[in-house]
Amino acid sequence: MTPEVVLDMFGQAFWLTLVMVLVIVGPSLAVGLVVSTFQAATQINEQTLSFLPRLVVTLLTIMSAGPWILNKLMDLFIRLMTEIPQIIG
Repeated sequence: MTPEVVLDMFGQAFWLTLVMVLVIVGPSLAVGLVVSTFQAATQINEQTLSFLPRLVVTLLTIMSAGPWILNKLMDLFIRLMTEIPQIIG
């Protein structure tokens, strides 16, 4: 096993992790920005007003993107498992 192979596998896993996090956190950040702008404009400082919409959007995102994320994760796992004999040599 060469260092290039290990770095390639690590890079693929890291990239998939980054994409999964961005898919889940991105919409929550956008909703948080909109709610914060609304709170600043109206001077309403209610904690639940900023927390609840982000929670709902995060849960809806996980429900809608969950199968895609799981499919990508399974593809990476299957690819790594099938490459083990070639890596060991």
